Amino acid sequence: MQGNARSGGLRSFLAAATATATTAAAAVTFTLTAGAGQAAALDNGLLRTPPMGFNNWNATHCDASFNESMVKGVADAFVSLGLKDVGYEYVNIDDCWAEPSRNANGDLVPNRTRFPNGIKAVADYVHSKGLKFGIYTSAGTKTCNGGGGFPGALNHEKQDAKLFASWGVDYLKYDNCNNQGVDAQQRYKAMRDALAASGRKIAYSICEWGQTDPKVWTWGEPVGNLWRTTGDISDTWSSMIGKVHINDDLARYAGPGHWNDPDMLEVGNGGMTATEYRTHFSLWAMMAAPLLIGSDIRNATATTTSILKNTDLIAVDQDTLGKQATIVSSSGGKVVYAKQLANGDRAVALLNENSSSATVSTTASAVGLGGSSSYRLKNLWSKATTTTTGSISASVPAHGTVVFRVSRG
Repeated sequence: MQGNARSGGLRSFLAAATATATTAAAAVTFTLTAGAGQAAALDNGLLRTPPMGFNNWNATHCDASFNESMVKGVADAFVSLGLKDVGYEYVNIDDCWAEPSRNANGDLVPNRTRFPNGIKAVADYVHSKGLKFGIYTSAGTKTCNGGGGFPGALNHEKQDAKLFASWGVDYLKYDNCNNQGVDAQQRYKAMRDALAASGRKIAYSICEWGQTDPKVWTWGEPVGNLWRTTGDISDTWSSMIGKVHINDDLARYAGPGHWNDPDMLEVGNGGMTATEYRTHFSLWAMMAAPLLIGSDIRNATATTTSILKNTDLIAVDQDTLGKQATIVSSSGGKVVYAKQLANGDRAVALLNENSSSATVSTTASAVGLGGSSSYRLKNLWSKATTTTTGSISASVPAHGTVVFRVSRG
């Protein structure tokens, strides 16, 4: 496995999926479809836009603060802070939720201290708020954390998938630790098939970290709804921007129902400036990445909530065309990204990676919008609207990003 970015293992994210349970008899079917020049796609009807929600790992790791009360409190905060209203819906738990051993029937057992009422009770509470619930395990004999680790799902795929379905799980984040050297495709396809036979629609997040060859993004489309392209993110500028530079070369692999995942958001955890967090959020939206909050939103500041609730950028992330942004130009720490949107507009991000402010520029024709005498630019952070004959330019602060939605006049 990769070097341990998180106390004993690389984390991935639990992704989430439709909250509606099917009956036990109505097993979920996974249909493989293929478009021209594309690999067959996993069409389970889920995550046609990138998942939005929460995962506790970045905020808690395996600390005692990760428990039933926290998860319920996060679900409450989704509603009270208006996060549900702008699209956040998955409340996902990560590693350390289980007891160290399976029971006499071979089933996973929720940790009796953290979850005294069990996982189903928590899932039911999350569902009562109109939200969806996600869980975590690993495609190995043990998970990634908690001393010796907790039981993984390798060779228990069908049993665990059925148990998760019975609890009302909507999303599974499936990690890569303690995998015993078993071929990644074999391990992740086994769980795909187990979820399909579970009787419930469960979105499937592959957390293989892009570690082995062939790379997960080359085979992930018919297997999962999203796949981690990187190791674990940390709450620093260098870690965050490093994840961007791995993920931003992989745009051709992303699309409705199958997304590149550069890991969870760190917005609000305190290790970056507000400007850097706005860049973080901007670039995840441009990359059609999952927007999974990694901070304890029960204590969110006004600045944090204003970033997470930027509906203009959420619209860019959730655009139904499902295109990931590509790089238009990159020179001297000044990077221009463009993302095609379903209504014909372009989202354009002007990133300044330098330690001092800089002017970053491009043109409407360069981002794919030529042929008009005028263009409307909406700044998605300041909300100011201007017009231009073609030039797209801004003074961008150090480590900042200006994002425009560009429309033909």
